Amino acid sequence: MPARRHLLAAAVTAASCLGVQALAATPATAATASAPVVSRGVTIPAFYTPPAELPGADGTLIRSEPLPLALSLPGMNGPLPGRATRVMYKSTDAGGRPVAVTGAYIEPAAHWPGAGARPLVVVAPGTMGQGDQCAASMALEHPVSFNGRTVSVGYEDLSVYRLLSRGAAVVVTDYVGLGATDRLHTYVDRVDEAHAVLDAARAGREVRGASVTAASPVGLFGYSQGGGATAAAAELQPSYAPDVALAGTYAGAPPADLTEVTKAIDGSELAGAIGWSLNGFLQTDPDLRPIADAHLNAAGKAALKDLSTMCVGDAILHYGYARSTRWTTDGRSVSDIIRSTPALRDFLDTQRIGRLKPAGPVRLATGTSDNLVPHAQARQLAVDWCRKGADVTYQPVVLPNVISPLLNHFAPLLADQGAAVSWLTDRLAGKPAQANCATLPVRA
Repeated sequence: MPARRHLLAAAVTAASCLGVQALAATPATAATASAPVVSRGVTIPAFYTPPAELPGADGTLIRSEPLPLALSLPGMNGPLPGRATRVMYKSTDAGGRPVAVTGAYIEPAAHWPGAGARPLVVVAPGTMGQGDQCAASMALEHPVSFNGRTVSVGYEDLSVYRLLSRGAAVVVTDYVGLGATDRLHTYVDRVDEAHAVLDAARAGREVRGASVTAASPVGLFGYSQGGGATAAAAELQPSYAPDVALAGTYAGAPPADLTEVTKAIDGSELAGAIGWSLNGFLQTDPDLRPIADAHLNAAGKAALKDLSTMCVGDAILHYGYARSTRWTTDGRSVSDIIRSTPALRDFLDTQRIGRLKPAGPVRLATGTSDNLVPHAQARQLAVDWCRKGADVTYQPVVLPNVISPLLNHFAPLLADQGAAVSWLTDRLAGKPAQANCATLPVRA
């Protein structure tokens, strides 16, 4: 087996062990609410097809239904770790347009040991992919799924179950366009993701049988794509969702500077994420389409179309170690084209996280060896927030630097997750955070 294939096989095996979702399908087409969508052997329930008209208020629950958790046990007070509900709720995208977002709410069986109302944690998933079948809410029902052509492993289930065991209710967002079959997922779009996270908290309060109320403290929990989503949500909460009582935010390995992240992932195991990003940006701002058409060759356009249907595992298998120089008309990398194109530079500048002061205490963790979502740009986010007077706990996660950028990125997710859950539950219980901006090292 060639060395490249050895590395690719190792990356896929490691990703599966870490729970990386690996389920691919063709694009979900619009469907009526009475029929499911079937893509490459994967059935997307009719629940995920949004109605023609959406309610006016952000966070309004559009529809809900019971969601069977695959990993569940009977208990004296109901199923363990809790009772789940699939949800669809209304949000607003970056262009100010109404949009339906799907997700799941889980009412925990565990008692909340703290004083006051039971808290609610919004879990913002890490990178799942761009096909509708990649949605984290579906992975709660089918954490490991094989159908002969695809395989799916839901890795966010671990953080969800850990939070439920602490007595916190959990709502998981699928983000804009992931799950809901009416549009493409706007991968790493700062505003879309922040709004989806904050509106998930609002929607969770409306679920029938939910014990959380408007008085419940809210925590945000996310790593990688999810870390960027929770970081952006903490920044936008004062203006977009002042009714959400934000008690604390965990932002792990946030992609705060997409210019730096794009350079880092090019040629890595997760090179396919460049395609997801470009697809999402074109969905957000169609005016960028002529620029993309001018610079992408036939292979690049085919890759973007192909990736729009894929989850993480298939992107690693089919586009792992790909170089974007093979996708462009002049052989330049996507990063080089961005650098020389003012419209693209300006667009990515609008995606920068760190320009606003986040609400409430934030714990920002990043692996010092992370070269996929680079440690330096994540640490810079902590510095930027500290300079604005934010309540920041910066936690470098020191692990060995290995040959695989994917492992360098995902290993801190597992190594730091227990501490992150404990930090957040302390904030939900009303304990003050111990910010460390004053001791933040000058250098990374």
